[in-house]
Amino acid sequence: MESVTEGKLRFCIDRGGTFTDVYAEIPGQPDGRVLKLLSVDPLNYDDAPVEGIRRILEEFSGEKIPRNWKIPTEKIEWIRMGTTVATNALLERKGERIAVCVTRGFRDLLQIGNQARPSIFDLTVSKPSNLYEEVVEVEERVQLVQDEEEGENQDVSSSLVKGISGELVRIVKPLNEEALKSVLKNLLEKGISCLAVVLMHSYTYPQHEQQVEKLALSLGFRHVSISSALSPMVRAVPRGLTASVDAYLTPVIKEYLSGFISKFDEGIGKLNVLFMQSDGGLAPESTFSGHKAILSGPAGGVVGYSQTLFGLETDKPLIGFDMGGTSTDVSRYAGNYEQVLETQIAGSIIQAPQLDINTVAAGGGSKLKFQFGAFQVGPESVGAHPGPVCYRKGGELAITDANVILGYVIPDYFPSIFGPNEDQPLDVNSTRGEFEKLARQINAHRRNQDSSAKDMTVEEIALGFVDVANETMCRPIRKLTEMKGHETKNHSLACFGGAGPQHACAIARSLGMKEVLIHKFCGILSAYGMGLANVVEEAQEPYSAVYGAESIIEVSQREADLLRQVKQKLQNQGFKENNISTETYLNLRYEGTDTAIMVKRKIAEDGELHDYATEFVRLFQQEYGFKLQNRNIVICDVRVRGIGVTNILRPRAIESVPSGPIVEAYYKVYFGNGWQETPLYKLDKLGYGHMMSGPAIIMNGNSTVIVEPNCRAIITKYGNIKIEIDSPPTSAKISDKIVDVVQLSIFNHRFMGIAEQMGRTLQRTSISTNIKERLDFSCALFDPRGGLVANAPHVPVHLGAMSSTVQWQLNYWGDNLNEGDVLVTNHPSAGGSHLPDITVVTPVFFNGKLVFFVANRGHHAEIGGITPGSMPPFSKSILEEGAAIKSFKLVEKGVFQEEGIVKLLQSPSSDDQGNKIPGSRRIQDNLSDLRAQVAANQRGISLVQELIEQYGLETVQAYMNYVQVNAEAAVREMLKSFSHRISSESNKLVTVEEEDYMDDGSVIHLKLSIDSNKGEAVLNFAGTSAEVYGNWNAPEAVTAAAVIYCVRCLVNVDIPLNQGCLAPVKILVPEGSFLSPSDSAAVVGGNVLTSQRITDVIFTAFQACACSQGCMNNFTFGDDTFGYYETIGGGSGAGPTWEGTSGVQCHMTNTRMTDPEIFEQRYPVILHKFGLREKSGGGGFHKGGDGLVREIEFRRPVTVSILSERRVHAPRGLKGGKDGARGANFLIKKDNRKIYLGGKNTVNVLPGEIIQILTPGGGGWGSPL
Repeated sequence: MESVTEGKLRFCIDRGGTFTDVYAEIPGQPDGRVLKLLSVDPLNYDDAPVEGIRRILEEFSGEKIPRNWKIPTEKIEWIRMGTTVATNALLERKGERIAVCVTRGFRDLLQIGNQARPSIFDLTVSKPSNLYEEVVEVEERVQLVQDEEEGENQDVSSSLVKGISGELVRIVKPLNEEALKSVLKNLLEKGISCLAVVLMHSYTYPQHEQQVEKLALSLGFRHVSISSALSPMVRAVPRGLTASVDAYLTPVIKEYLSGFISKFDEGIGKLNVLFMQSDGGLAPESTFSGHKAILSGPAGGVVGYSQTLFGLETDKPLIGFDMGGTSTDVSRYAGNYEQVLETQIAGSIIQAPQLDINTVAAGGGSKLKFQFGAFQVGPESVGAHPGPVCYRKGGELAITDANVILGYVIPDYFPSIFGPNEDQPLDVNSTRGEFEKLARQINAHRRNQDSSAKDMTVEEIALGFVDVANETMCRPIRKLTEMKGHETKNHSLACFGGAGPQHACAIARSLGMKEVLIHKFCGILSAYGMGLANVVEEAQEPYSAVYGAESIIEVSQREADLLRQVKQKLQNQGFKENNISTETYLNLRYEGTDTAIMVKRKIAEDGELHDYATEFVRLFQQEYGFKLQNRNIVICDVRVRGIGVTNILRPRAIESVPSGPIVEAYYKVYFGNGWQETPLYKLDKLGYGHMMSGPAIIMNGNSTVIVEPNCRAIITKYGNIKIEIDSPPTSAKISDKIVDVVQLSIFNHRFMGIAEQMGRTLQRTSISTNIKERLDFSCALFDPRGGLVANAPHVPVHLGAMSSTVQWQLNYWGDNLNEGDVLVTNHPSAGGSHLPDITVVTPVFFNGKLVFFVANRGHHAEIGGITPGSMPPFSKSILEEGAAIKSFKLVEKGVFQEEGIVKLLQSPSSDDQGNKIPGSRRIQDNLSDLRAQVAANQRGISLVQELIEQYGLETVQAYMNYVQVNAEAAVREMLKSFSHRISSESNKLVTVEEEDYMDDGSVIHLKLSIDSNKGEAVLNFAGTSAEVYGNWNAPEAVTAAAVIYCVRCLVNVDIPLNQGCLAPVKILVPEGSFLSPSDSAAVVGGNVLTSQRITDVIFTAFQACACSQGCMNNFTFGDDTFGYYETIGGGSGAGPTWEGTSGVQCHMTNTRMTDPEIFEQRYPVILHKFGLREKSGGGGFHKGGDGLVREIEFRRPVTVSILSERRVHAPRGLKGGKDGARGANFLIKKDNRKIYLGGKNTVNVLPGEIIQILTPGGGGWGSPL
């Protein structure tokens, strides 16, 4: 440890939501002073960090410092602080009143975002509220000049300039300051004095934003956040959301910092204070702003464990595990801080460099529930008030209560701060009483299953909940590591936070890790980390160019300019040249992809600079598993990072102690094999080299470290705790005679985790935009009969549909399936949806026996057919839609059958008139994605085989069945509940009939019959129209997907998505109807149009909500050189307690919209308008959501296709609510003639012509007041 400046103290502070932690280094004292106090305690003090400093200064000086006095600064060397002020203001929506300035035509841009809904099963489509109160549409417009336009004559009113990125920009409409001035004055009169500004293409042409900023400040606005200064990167939506977050939070932060600094006698003049930013670097008060402050506290923890454990205590990469009261933060460190450029917090996207910290809603306060025969932990939290039962405030059972029951939390060593006078210990008796109540419920359920079932004890139940919580927290850790190509088991677990050390051994064991590291300051590590961080200044600018010799020269010049800027800023803060280090980065991507990687330039030991491109290819292959051959690398941004090395804290070695560790006391602790007498040690009485075999308890201040049996704790040279995990993950056999309610929850997590990891492998290894970026795929695990066990919820229209595909393959191949075989199919009659969705199925054998299946379905952008993109609006036969494969062994006995699959995909077919139909136009992309799909299945196989090795085949297969039974029970309860709402007679058969129409007049008729006694339903679609001479026929798998989606939404509880959801449901579809068409029927529109109408009919029958927009608004355009495809959101239907949501993807899709700037940058288009279609939602007591307006001008001749519905029949309201507005599609000619295109059409568009798409609104609910 470096010497403290004589007579002066150093303070490291983390102001959290509940507690404020203070670590102080005091002259003459080898050990730092630790203080923990409530962040909010208005009866005793105004500000917790100031109070902490005051108390420690009093102790050190021996002089009284009254609370109403300013704090003397002569004894303070420096203060380093992290704060949740910004985070809390964002979560609680208590920021500044702000307005947003946007380019005219984009009023609703930030509200629409990427148009995806946060949770696919949430009918209310709950989205966080907007941060802004008003939107100002600014009269200005710039456009990017495309290559073919450069030599053309331009309108004299246009002017061309070169943007910062090197792109040529045309100023179509200069900023109209006079018009803007009056609008801004009006905002000031309303009391809004803070502004966020995001104008189209300001990343490369920021001048208009700068003009707005200058004008607003001159008029008296207190704060203006311009997107081009905060985040100079292409993509208007995240840049604009970042600006709005900054404008919303920065005034709040500045007010808090001003108040904090005013408490010191010298103010900011002599007070050396720095604040932690989300990127792990410190910043002075003057540059500490809202968008960089969101992860201020958690960032301190990452700095803390990385700088004190990596390289000093272990050479293994570290997983940071910070478990708090309401959530757990997970991060990774392997010698460099892992950063992301974009994250979403409290519904707000923030585009700025920040540490890659993943948060899961599981902590000490997570609620414990027994529901539908399974243990559930979270995601709801009991909060700090009333808190867990043991807090004596009338709370509910939480993980902390379970730890109290098990002896993991010891009341003797927990502060007595509870009860009316805040002087009583934790309430163990009340906690046990609540668990006994829960035990009666659980044991009654078990006896109902099996009368001979042995009752579970309170301790077994408490341990069960802890085991489920641990598995919940393991999932994000696996995601963090394996998504980037790292093996989880090769890491050490760096555990900190209040509750983390109690769970560390179990978490590490579950993940296959051999080592846990717990810092001696684990309870306050985020505060301690503040003193280990450096001051960071960053600069970044866009640069759009192909990577090559010429562009690298330009990059070097830009880097040099940016480096001068950051060095100057650090020198202005007092840093000398020899205390400044720098890092340079390029944001690179392969041409034709959206997956960019921020690449840091590496320097070899001999000082030679490594090539960016080489490093990019290495990182890309590590993360995604492959290289893209013969593909240009494109530069997106140049970034530099200047680091001012501070006079930081240093770890201090401790002395070894010749005698053995001293046992303070013995306590009974419950582990899996029962109660054990367990020795308790105090860390401050342990020395270097002390070793304690588990079971053991180590008290570290207020933190309890549980060393489980078969583990060993060692005190390291620096006074930290290293725990060696000797035992493998539990392999105890589980009875398959009766379901173990604990293991049921754990297996639900494990099965779902397998499906999720398959999805991450597919996303990593695929090449196409549809799979890698739009996430148009699903992965699933099946039992040996083809029954769905777990389906990761990616795209709703895939849900449950693959089960019929697997069953068809099983029936087709029979005994002719061998180890190493992989099947491929996309034919609707074989359980497919439409031809672009290719399904890859892998049978899995164990000791020569078929034991389960894994499968995935991905949307391929090209599969052949009469139009590029394989989504023809006018197909009349499946032959016109592309290659159709009922079944083919893509891999046979381990050999990839490339020749055979190429022949199937590429060989042309003929329509009924003998016309040749093209095969796939992108065969190499098909092959790459098919290999990725095979790899995803292989990952699933490996994970299930691990599960079999751990538990045995019989147990795994038994729980494959149990999780389906569990989901079935939840659906039966929902059906009973619905029938009782309709009829008071409990034994009555309830029948409801509903129908709706496609735009051609085809009817979907549903007779819903529910047996209220059994909780069973029959969905009979008899009366539905016959197969249509068009492409909106829907295979039966699509109807099954719609039903399982609706059922899962109606249950409204987080149950596993599997075959059990459909067990109480019988689906009857008349053969020959357009919901069960012939093999030769065209079906490409059934997946994207008819699926939405089926969903509306089912929800209407259940009286769940009014109709949504009922369409995906499929829009494509292109020529011989390119193609583009998007689906456009609309209005969702209102419900009994909620308004419909405007401008979102509804029901059976949830794909994302291309950002407006990317759209104009990469395609020959000008987006004139993208906003909400006002008053298109149906009226009612609860109003339906509004649709969208999208106006696109084309800059060169292209062929445009639209495949849409709800242009004739409006989305219906419910319970007296009004219908939503119908959609409409128009072509606007250059002479302003407006031509209606109908719902389905293809048209050749000329330069200067505009396509206008108006999407439908959602239906309203209830009669208007």
